[in-house]
Amino acid sequence: MLRLSGLSKTYADGTEALRDISLQVGKGDILALVGGSGCGKTTLLRLIAGLDIPSSGAITVNGETIKGPHPSIGIVFQEPRLLPWLTVAGNVGFGLADLPPQERQVRILHALEKVGLAGYDQRWPRELSGGQQQRVAIARAFVTEPKVLLLDEPFSALDAFTRASLHDHLLLLWAETKPTVVMVTHDVEEAITLADRVVVMRPRPGRMMETISVTLDRPRDRLALGFDKAKRRILHALDRSLQPEKAAPTQKGADNASHWW
Repeated sequence: MLRLSGLSKTYADGTEALRDISLQVGKGDILALVGGSGCGKTTLLRLIAGLDIPSSGAITVNGETIKGPHPSIGIVFQEPRLLPWLTVAGNVGFGLADLPPQERQVRILHALEKVGLAGYDQRWPRELSGGQQQRVAIARAFVTEPKVLLLDEPFSALDAFTRASLHDHLLLLWAETKPTVVMVTHDVEEAITLADRVVVMRPRPGRMMETISVTLDRPRDRLALGFDKAKRRILHALDRSLQPEKAAPTQKGADNASHWW
């Protein structure tokens, strides 16, 4: 279980990025973070990853306090960040150096098959499309079997068709070991497609405003009535998150939701 307790972050220049974030994400749960610019979504992911230090509060994974990068936590960034001097297999297996060669090879090939890149193990990153490179990054993150996986908008630069395909590949890998997943996205439909819960954050400083459960069965049909209802609820919450806190809630909802990012 991932637990955030009273997490806050203020930078040296006085900018308060996050205030009093308390959250629990169970084993195998997928949590999506959405919110307007300045709500600290990426800062929160960096704190969980151990790439930055909170000003106050604590982060624990299965009771162990996270104070820096940890082998039980994996992350996929917006860009694939592949090593150009390694083959696809070398990139996927980069974190498996301690395993026997045969087991390492089995894991690499299995992960590549799950992301639709069987037979690509000896290719170089420069020979792949952007979508294929991101598949390699996803396979690299899952192959180490992390307890917690962080996704920092890894599909944002891809076209809609490629993005939908990667959602399917991601869920196939996730279903095998069921890591806890925390993802940042600006795409509400992506959040509903993947997540069990969606946390809507309020900006400046970043705070949790509302948590919305998504109880639809997987795979999720974007044309289903339940999907549309979840989307409307999240868009309403996003619209409210950008209003002055003392102002009365708007009733315009989705009409204003296009401005939330």
